[in-house]
Parts: sequence; structure tokens; C-alpha cells
Amino acid sequence: MYFGILIALVPLFIGYLIKIKNDNLIAKINQTLSWMVYLILFIMGSELAHLDNLTTNLQMILCYTGVLFVCTFGGNFVVLIIFDYFLSTQAYKTDQTYESCFKMIFESLRVCIALIIGFICGLFPLFIWQYAESTTQVVLVFLLFLVGIQLRSNNISIKHILLNKIGIITTLVVTISAFLGGFVASFVLDLPARVGLAMSSGFGWYSLSGILMTEAHGPVIGSATFLNDILRELCAIILIPTLIKRYQLTTLGLCGATSMDFTLPMLQKGGGIAIVPAAIAQGFLLTLIMPILITLFNYGGVWL
Repeated sequence: MYFGILIALVPLFIGYLIKIKNDNLIAKINQTLSWMVYLILFIMGSELAHLDNLTTNLQMILCYTGVLFVCTFGGNFVVLIIFDYFLSTQAYKTDQTYESCFKMIFESLRVCIALIIGFICGLFPLFIWQYAESTTQVVLVFLLFLVGIQLRSNNISIKHILLNKIGIITTLVVTISAFLGGFVASFVLDLPARVGLAMSSGFGWYSLSGILMTEAHGPVIGSATFLNDILRELCAIILIPTLIKRYQLTTLGLCGATSMDFTLPMLQKGGGIAIVPAAIAQGFLLTLIMPILITLFNYGGVWL
């Protein structure tokens, strides 16, 4: 239990102790992270190909994904709309357009291609698959270490994040409503509550959530968690232009952990520069607590 928690948290916090000021080195770290994401998804795809009763398991993955997505993303949407109505967060407005929306959707879909390629390669009896589990653990530790460095090197002040009320509110609302959705999904899918809660704790960070859940519960649960989080990102990209002029808090919350990086340009286009601090705060907090929550539910939540 404790090893599972430590392997997810220690590299992240060690990396956060390191601050890099060289822009070229930071760019290389970002590029390395991108390639590592593709590698992790490739390995996940290969593990899917090794499942017994493959057709039945693929149907199960799609069923789990559909139920989980409706419960978590739908729960986020309903609760955020209610908070948006009462808080009336109409401060972020602009008439910017979104010419690159389809390009961003394509960028998100590229990660699915890595999964599919891994699946196809996994159908061939190659000797390298016997090292897949140990390779995954090494890549996971290194990825979390680099993410910690990335967070610290982006000049994100913990003080400013903790003082950003909108970012804290959306983080709490997204987390609690996702938990409620995950609990409902676990009941519908006849899974332990702790598994449903862990699956709902990805907040859009599909590469890490998928591999953590695969490590703990196998490729079926891991793949469903990954697909749920990639669907969150895709739907957020599609909904940002429609919602942000009237429902800023809702739009921000639906982006989840990606509000700090991938969806930040679109949020800034629609909400102006004023929404950026809240977006960074939310993305940072969700990125920080995501591996903590998943590992706690996976290895420390035996009481659920």
C-alpha cells in the first residue's frame, strides 16, 4: 500500500523542489513529457491487446467509460452551472473568435492514435512485452519527476494560488461533484466505491490517471479512466466558445487540470487576461491533488 502511494508522490515533490530558469531546458522538458505521454499510452494499448476475451473486455471498457463520463462530467456541469448562477461570475468577457478549435481537437485525438498503435503492436508476440510492467513504473516515476519540475519552473507562487478565490472554488466544486459522480458510477457499474472515486479523480489528466489505474486495477479500468479523461478534454474544447461568454466559472471548471496548460489559450481568448490566474490556480491544484487522491483511493481506501 505505502509503496504505491510513495511511487506516485515522492517523484512529484522531489521535482517540485527543483526550479529551472533556462528557457531552452524547460522547452526540452516539455517536449520530453509529450513523448513520454505517447510512450505510456502505447504501453497501455499493448496491455489491452493481451487481455483474455478481448471483445467482451472492449465492450466493458466502453460501458464503463460511458457511465463514468455521464456521471462525472455531467455532475460537474450541473453543479458548476448552479454555482455560476449564484456567484454571477461575469467578469471575464471578450468577443474573440476560435479559429483553432478544430486543430486543438485533433491534437487531443492524437493521443488516442498512440493507444491504437500500441494495441496493434501488442497483437504481435514480441519478447519486449514481458518488460512492459517494469518499463511503465520507470516511465511513471520519471514523468512525475518532470511534472514537478515543470510546475515549479513556471513561476507559480503557492501563495498566489491559495489566495485565488475563483480557482479554489472551482477546484472544490469540480472535485466534490466528480466524487459524487464517481460514487454513483460505482453503484451503477457494481464496482467498489473506492474504485469509482479513484476513476473520477483524473480531472482530465488522462496520461497519468490511465496508467495509475492500470497499475492498480488492470487495463480495463485503466483504459476506461483514460477515455473518460480524454473525453473531458475534448468536450471542454468544444464547449469553451459556447459557454464562456455567459458561464465563465462553468467553462473553467469543465477544463479540469488542463486549464493550466492545454485549454488555457482558449480560456484566455474567451475570458480575457483576467481569467488566467484562476485557470492556473485551478489547473495547478488539480494537478497536485490528482495523484494523491488516486493513490489514496487505490491503496489507502480499503474501507470504501
